[in-house]
Amino acid sequence: MVSVILEDKMLVKRLQDERYDLVLTDPALAGGVILTHYLKLPLVLNVRWITSGEGHFALAPSPLSYVPLPGSGHTDKMAFTQRVKNVLFQSFTFFQDRFVVGPHYDALIDKYFDYKTDIVSLLQAADIWLMRTDFVFEFPRPTMPNVVYMGGFQCKPSKPLPADLEEFVQNSGDHGFIIMSLGTLVRSIPADMANDIASAFASLPQKVIWRHLGDRPSTVGNNTLIVEWMPQNDLLGHSKIKAFVAHGGTNGVQEAIYHGVPILGVPLFFDQFDNLIRIQERGAGKILKLSEFSRHTFRQALQELLGNTSYRTNMQKLSSLHRDQPMRPLDSAVFWIEYVMRNKGATHLRSEFYKMPWYSYHSVDVLLVLFTVVAVFVFCTVAIIRRDEEGER
Repeated sequence: MVSVILEDKMLVKRLQDERYDLVLTDPALAGGVILTHYLKLPLVLNVRWITSGEGHFALAPSPLSYVPLPGSGHTDKMAFTQRVKNVLFQSFTFFQDRFVVGPHYDALIDKYFDYKTDIVSLLQAADIWLMRTDFVFEFPRPTMPNVVYMGGFQCKPSKPLPADLEEFVQNSGDHGFIIMSLGTLVRSIPADMANDIASAFASLPQKVIWRHLGDRPSTVGNNTLIVEWMPQNDLLGHSKIKAFVAHGGTNGVQEAIYHGVPILGVPLFFDQFDNLIRIQERGAGKILKLSEFSRHTFRQALQELLGNTSYRTNMQKLSSLHRDQPMRPLDSAVFWIEYVMRNKGATHLRSEFYKMPWYSYHSVDVLLVLFTVVAVFVFCTVAIIRRDEEGER
């Protein structure tokens, strides 16, 4: 797509003539980043993931002793063996980025840019990083002045439910209701797994609203309403909601935090397990791995989540922390976008470390000089001592 745009000289001229103030893009697919630098415009990233993984790792120091890598399944409190795995996983990620992902974009850059650079450097040169997370959710880690955290920017107060859903949840009485959704990317799940889920739901006193697009399971109970779509945010904000069975996607997790609803996570792929690790570590939910999934384990995990009030208490604490900030995340994001527009960029917030050669960034040259000075000093000292000893003889 980037090649098509840049090869179209008339389109490129139109883009230049429009005199845009900035480009706002998601760098997970870096076409927008390349186009922005080609047009020489300020760049604002709507980001959590970049071409090589989680965005922080390309931007800020990320000590592997307490910053877990995505996919590692670790928290910020790692034992020795976990730290070893973290380092090895980082080596694999570097190899993948350097020899698998990076060259594709770097070839485009070499073709269309009149100066030498690479895709990671173009990302690091962005003016503002609007990071789709916050430190209510994320583990503490180093960051940079041009990173603005807007976790939960899409969250909002719930609206009244459609009449049929409102009637259904009101009929739940004091038991309340549960919702389940595995996201928009999952069209269906295996029939035996669907039957296990339906059977576990049927054994509960709560009502259940389940977004399920596959064949209707044979074990569905009278307490379960299967739908093709549901107003998830509005259901999570309802006073009778008790739990959220989810795959662990970022948006759903952030909405659960916003509304204070504990999560039973069934992660499927990508970042979902890492998202849920952060919730479980804070005592606001549980994870049920697919490898451990059965009718019994699913029902048992649900009963623990519903029966142990600490999960709800901890999630409501996260909700309170998330809401306790000077402005809403979306308002903060809008402010910084307009800030870049007013000031034609935000270069004063951006570190220029990415322009340094690797040996300068890691102070290898400084260490070599210091080592040389020490070595010369030691050599001279030893030589003087030997000369004095020989003189005494």
